[in-house]
Parts: sequence; structure tokens; C-alpha cells
Amino acid sequence: MRTLSLVSVMALSIAAVSAPALAQPVPANPSAAAGVHTDLPRVAHPSHYTITITPDAANLKFTGQSSVDLEVTEATPFLTLHALDLNIASATLTPQGGTPVPVTITMDAASQTARFTAAQPLSPGKYRLETTYSGIINTQANGLFALDYPDKITGKDVRGLFTQFEAPDARRFAPMFDEPIYKATFDLTAVVPASQMAISNMPVIKEDMLEGGLKRVTFGTSPKMSSYLLFFSLGDFERMAKEAVPGVQVGIVAPKGSGEQSRFALNELAPLIPYYADYFGQPYPLPKLDNVAAPGQSQFFSAMENWGAILTFERILLDDPAISSAAARENIVVTQAHEVAHQWFGNLVTMAWWEDLWLNEGFASWMETKATAHFHPDWFPLLGRVDGRDAAMGLDGYRTTHPIVQEIRTVDETNQAFDAITYQKGEAVISMLEAFAGETVWRDGLRAYMRDHKFGNTRSKDLWQAVEKAGAPGLTAIAMDFTTKPGIPLVKVMGMTCKKGVATLNLEQSEFSVDRKEEVAARPQQWKVPLLVSSGSGEPVRTILDGGKATVSVNGCGPVVINAGQLGYYRSLYTPKMLQSLKAAMPSLAAVDQLGLIADNLALSASGYQPYGPAFDLLAAIPGNANPVVLGSAFGDFVGAWRTLDRDAPAQKALAAKVAATYKPRLMALGFEPKTGESLPDADLRSTLIAGFGTMGDADVVAEARRRFGLLASDPKAMDGPLKTTWLNIVARNATKADWDAIRTLAAASNSGVERQFLYTLLGRPADAALAKAARELALTDAPGKTTSAAMIVATAVLHADETYEFALANRAQIEALVDAQSRVTFIAQLGAGSNDPAMIDKLKSFKATVPAEAARPVDRVIAVLTEKAKSRPLYAKGLSDWLAAKKK
Repeated sequence: MRTLSLVSVMALSIAAVSAPALAQPVPANPSAAAGVHTDLPRVAHPSHYTITITPDAANLKFTGQSSVDLEVTEATPFLTLHALDLNIASATLTPQGGTPVPVTITMDAASQTARFTAAQPLSPGKYRLETTYSGIINTQANGLFALDYPDKITGKDVRGLFTQFEAPDARRFAPMFDEPIYKATFDLTAVVPASQMAISNMPVIKEDMLEGGLKRVTFGTSPKMSSYLLFFSLGDFERMAKEAVPGVQVGIVAPKGSGEQSRFALNELAPLIPYYADYFGQPYPLPKLDNVAAPGQSQFFSAMENWGAILTFERILLDDPAISSAAARENIVVTQAHEVAHQWFGNLVTMAWWEDLWLNEGFASWMETKATAHFHPDWFPLLGRVDGRDAAMGLDGYRTTHPIVQEIRTVDETNQAFDAITYQKGEAVISMLEAFAGETVWRDGLRAYMRDHKFGNTRSKDLWQAVEKAGAPGLTAIAMDFTTKPGIPLVKVMGMTCKKGVATLNLEQSEFSVDRKEEVAARPQQWKVPLLVSSGSGEPVRTILDGGKATVSVNGCGPVVINAGQLGYYRSLYTPKMLQSLKAAMPSLAAVDQLGLIADNLALSASGYQPYGPAFDLLAAIPGNANPVVLGSAFGDFVGAWRTLDRDAPAQKALAAKVAATYKPRLMALGFEPKTGESLPDADLRSTLIAGFGTMGDADVVAEARRRFGLLASDPKAMDGPLKTTWLNIVARNATKADWDAIRTLAAASNSGVERQFLYTLLGRPADAALAKAARELALTDAPGKTTSAAMIVATAVLHADETYEFALANRAQIEALVDAQSRVTFIAQLGAGSNDPAMIDKLKSFKATVPAEAARPVDRVIAVLTEKAKSRPLYAKGLSDWLAAKKK
């Protein structure tokens, strides 16, 4: 699962029903499984499900019949399966070769389970449990859910059905053993309207026409997989398909009328199948892979890796020339690369329990970058790993962090595991370990891991052992340090000398922290830290910093980079003299090192490890003709700095002028219009520069945005193209009441579900407080759509955090109904994250008291950030102002 916005985020076999086919046998009780926590008794496991559902989309309900073939491994008075929001009308249990016996059903909403008790205790053996039941169709992405959207041809609202089961929501679809270690095969049948298309993991093998305009659709038997990977969808769809490799067809399933909007995604999807099959050394084991475009959106995730039937929200899958930006096209590629990687890493081989979720998500994040770099090296995707690493460190530097491999016991704790530590820190650590092992050894280890554990479950140690065996001794110790310990190593250069062309560095390892510096200074954690040290000439030196101190010698006198290539997961603290050398060399350094040095030094300055001047010096040393990805990132840092200064203060004006002097010529060279044949990074940079200058109120850019917006009065398509969203965001930020009303009218009239979502969300972006208030109130009506309203509320929080947070609390029940169940606590807490009022901290503490303790981590994170911001923001503004003043002299 790929999370989204900051984040947005999520298969083994029990052959037949015998435990020996497992990579690790399902233990008889939870205590027998080291590190595995469960809320099901370990007395039985499934081998096969047969499920038939009949959805009633109009009335948001469904009926179902399910049978599960299972094996009881020890005597038990009852069977316990997961079930949530299901009304189980009847159940029978049939011993193999015996006759059905009735069972009593006891539902437990708190544990999300159903208990099935026969008249006599059950002896070990094979059984079939059959149930009839009914359930609800949700309007947010939990279980079976509905999305309403405008038909692309008629404009009338239509309804599609989809499923989202990760992490714990397959239990909303049928009674199941809903944990990743319980793998089974699935036969799914659906009774649906004859005019609609039904999609599941496997191809349709039979359709039977029924009375009343219905049909019975039967899908092929799935491979053995975890329950969270089961998928079903129904709607007025069309499918564009092609063969990826002999015997495997890939397709894009989209709302009718999408047409050529599916072409780009399809062409990018097909080559991923042979690429991953070769890399992992395992063929794709299903006959098809669809990617299903779902209208709407989620506050929890962007796409989901259901085996053979990925679900991706339409705005991240279809290429609409009227509105898709360069960044949106890149996101199509990256998101598909992530989800297709899961078809092997996560689906073919699955973590045993959610504490190893990072085995799914960290690896898919790492593989998405590797695949994108393979197919689109001119996009510079490897540079994105620096931003990803920094995003992870943005969480990992606080006391509220957690290790990559974390203890998970409850549903709430599982939902919270989909964060930047799991995704981005996971990717960063994997990149570091690959560099330590070497690309060939690393790949050979992964191939052995896939071969030995396919259709099975694993834990992290299984992977480390496979890579070590392939030729990377010592990797396990490093991997264990970085996956089981929270936090960030800090590698400090204590001194450097250079004699006869050889630089000698004295290094010391400590621990970086944002909010517990004194604590970690006194008792820092220790890691085995792989280093790659370069002086810019000759081969970099590889070594491991172990035991806290090391002396490293490297050919050349500098400038020296102690995390060359930025593959190490640590902060780098240089001496002032070395920073001066790096500043002078900045324009000629590798792009990845430019990004990493800026990220490290901004973080070190903000956290009090060094003055602000050196960080701003490095940022300002990025030249206006730099790599477009580097330039866009540096520009974004300056725009963020501009926001911290008082509005229209002399320092803010001085910074805007300085930024314009460096970056405006690059924008003028790119121009306001896309150019035929230009690179995607240049197109993306144009959008980034326009958006940033619009935020800072640049007169030329704001005037151009208003000019283009004025054309819509006579031509509704006047702004169509890859910059439409960029220009409209500027208009919305500066909107008058008339502008706001015009955007609302455009939103209501649009036949494009993606455009309609975007335009309604724009209504929450104005700086004008009254218009933001009107947007929040509109969000609680039916007009925007069930999954768009939450995005509108988030938009108002960007510039009006305090008012938006108070609004959410005052309307909490209505707000929570607009958000996926997994993210309700996170959603409300994050609304207050942009506040600059210290009083928000106490408000969040009061909110925390209203949520279960196991769900409180997101609130604690925001409290920690705001607590630190109250101290650091004034210091940051002063440091920036002083730096600007010094540059005038």
C-alpha cells in the first residue's frame, strides 16, 4: 500500500491444510511464536474459502454465503474467526466425511470476532464451516465500499464498488482468519447487474445470466494468499489491456469514457512484469494483473497491491491531458512500480505479522525507485531517496519515534504502522544495506529469499540470512541495529588533517535528536554504521564505524563528504572549516550530495547542533543552473523559510528578493508555457517555480494566474493542460468571494471526477478566513462527495490551522464519518499541526484523552512537533534574519 500526501500507504501458503507447508508452522498458541501477536487462538487454520456475495449498491448493503475449509490442530470447544459489521444468520460445521452439525454463533464487536460453538468439542481434523450473512457497504475505504462519481459522458452521478482490506478489513467481507500468516486459496462468485463489469484477483471463468437483469460471475481460484489481498470491484467500467509476457495480460480498468487516459499507465505497467520477474528470479504467478482506477480518494492510502487487481485512485493512475501535471505523470509511474513490486515482495512472500510490515512497504518503496531509475533515468529518481530519508528522519528524531520492526498487538497499532518510518526509513536502510553488500550479492540474496519462501511467510531475519549467505558477511548485525533500534546516528567529524595528498578524519558516532539532545548526548545509542567517505578524487573509502570512534584516511584533501552518495542513514556533522570548503565546492558536487548536505545541515541547525549560517550558506550556494531536481528542492526550502518570517516584514521582503535573483531567471528561461520535447524534470521545475513564486506573491506570477483564470469566463477549457492545477492553486490562495463562487460553479459542473475533486479542494485554500470558513461548512454537505470533503477540510488547515481544528472538534462525528476508519485520530490531530499558537498543545492533550491509548501515537507526534516548534521557530526566524542582514554587508 502506498500512502499518500506526506505520506498517504499496506502471500504465503498453507498447502492443502497441512502446517508443514508453511515457512514457519502456525503455532498452537501465541506464546509459541516469538514476536507474533494475535487475537485468534492458534487451534485451526484455513486452506480454502468459497465466497458468494450479492451486493445491493443502491442501498449500501450486501448478502453473502461463505465456506471455509480448515484444519483443527488441537482439541477446542469452539472456532474463532474474525468478523466485523456482519450479521451472521446461520452457520454449520461439517467434519470431513461426516454430516453437517449446527453451531451457535457468538459475536464479539470489541475483538472483531465471531465464535462458532458445536454441541461437542472439536477433535483435531479437517472441517468445513459454512455461513450465511449480510453486511454493509461503506462510503469510506474500509471493507466493501462505494464511490459515487460523475459519468464522464453524461455527467450523471454513478456508483462503483471496491474493496480495501489492508490491514484488518477482510473481516468486513466474510468471516475469515484475517491475519497475514493464515494463507489460503479463494474462490469468489458475485451476483451483479448484467450491464456492469466485475473484477477480482483472477480472471472471470464463467458468467451465467439470471433473471431480473442479473448475472452470476465466477472468478478463477486464486493462489494461496493472505486475506488482506482479496479484491472485488463492480461498476460501469472499461478495460484496456495488452500482453506483458506470454501467458500474462495486464490491464487498466477505469470508469467508462476514460478512453486514452488509460494508455500511459498501461504502457508503463506492462514492462514491469518481465523486469521484476527477472530481478527477483521468479515469474509472475497469475494470468493477469489489472490496475483498477477508483474515483475519489482516501486520507489513508493512494493505492493497494491486491494480488492480480491493484486498486489505485484515479487521480494517481489516469493521464488526463486537461489536468495531469508533469508531477502527476511521474506519480503514475512511481506508484505502479511500487504496487507491482508488491506482487512479489508482500504477495508472493508475505510478512508473518504486521510488526514486519516494513518487509512489504520499505522494499516496495526501494524497488519503486530502482525500477523508475531503470526505465526513466532522465527523471533522476534516485535523488528522491534523499527527500525520503529526510522525511523519515523528520519522525525519527523525536522521542515519539519507533523502530522499523515494532511490536504490534492491536488493530489501531497496525493502522499506525503505515508511516514514514516503515516506508521511507525502510527504503533508506535497504539502500544502505544494498550498498554494503554490493548490487549483485544483494540481488542474489533476494532471489534465494524469494525461491525459498515463495507462497510463504517470513520475518526480517530470513532476509538477512539469505543475503549473508549470498556473500555479505556482517550484514545481519548492521541490519538488526537499524531495524530494531529507533533513532538516527550522528556521525561527527572531530578533526581533519591532510598530508601528502591524504586526508585523515577522526570520526565519532553519537545520536541525533530533536527533542532529547541532553539525554542522547549523555547516553547515545550505538549502531554499526557503514560509511562511504569521498574527497572528490579517487575511489571512496568504505568502512564501518563501530564502537563509537574511527579514523578514516582518504586520498585527496577535499572537500570531503562523509556520506558520499547519501546512502547512509545518519546525519553528518562537519567542522566549520570543512563546511566552508563544501560551500565553495557546492556547485560542482554530485547532485545527490548537494541534496544530502542541505538536508543534514538545515536539520542540524534547526535542532541546535550548529548555527544557522552554515546551513543557509550551503542552500544559497546552489546555482541557478543546477540539476532541476536539486534546484526545485532548494527553492522549496527557501519558500518554506519565507513562510516562517512575519508577513511583509523587511526580512521576508529581503528573502523574496534574494530568491527571485537566483531563481526567477530559471523560470523565465523555462517560460510559462510547456515546451514540446522538454524533459519531465524541467516541466516539473517550471510548475514548482510558478507555485513557489505564487505563494510568495510575486507580481508577475500572480498577474499571469489571474489573467488565465479570467479566460475561463468565455472558454471553460482555456486553462487545460499540465499547469492548470498550478495556476488555479495561486488563484485560490488569493481568491475573492467572486473567484471562490466561480470555482465552486466550475466544480459542480465538471464531468471529470478528478477535476471535480481538485476544484472542490481548491475552495479550502484561500488566505481569506471567511472563505476558508465557507469551505469547511460546504464540506459537511453532500455537494463535494463523500471522499472529497475531508480533503477540503485539510486544505483549510494549511493557512487556518487553529480554526480548522476547532471546527473538527465541534463537528467530530460528522468529520470522522468523512475519513477512513484507519486514519480518524491522525486526521484530526494533523489539522492542528500547522498551528503557531502554543495553546494548541494543551488542546491536543485534551483530545488525546478522548482516544484509546493504543491509538494515541499520532497525537503524541503532533504534540512533540508543536512543543519543539514553539521553541525553535523564533530561533529559526532570527537565524534567517541575521543571515540575511549579514549578506547585505
